[in-house]
Amino acid sequence: MDDSVIDQAVYAELEDTASAEFVAELVDTFLEEAPRMLAEIRGARAENNAERFRRAAHSLKSNSNTFGALRLAALARELELKGLDADPARDTGALATLEAEYARAAAALKHLRDG
Repeated sequence: MDDSVIDQAVYAELEDTASAEFVAELVDTFLEEAPRMLAEIRGARAENNAERFRRAAHSLKSNSNTFGALRLAALARELELKGLDADPARDTGALATLEAEYARAAAALKHLRDG
């Protein structure tokens, strides 16, 4: 596993605070909800809905930070702060990068959850 995908100190602190069992449940919930957040971001981009776009990016950012998926959180934050780009192709490229990073983070979180 690539340790740079998940900040190990953040993840360990979460486990210390909430217990490994509860964190495993939180990971499962994140893995279920994050694809919906990504779809929401894509849908908002397609509909040119700036508020929905920012809100979904914010949710993904916050949840990613919780687990130490800092690169994923940073990419989501960038979308949240920038909002919709005047050129949809730039957003499409940013979303592809975001989705690829989510796939990396999801794999790393599954690895950590499973021990």
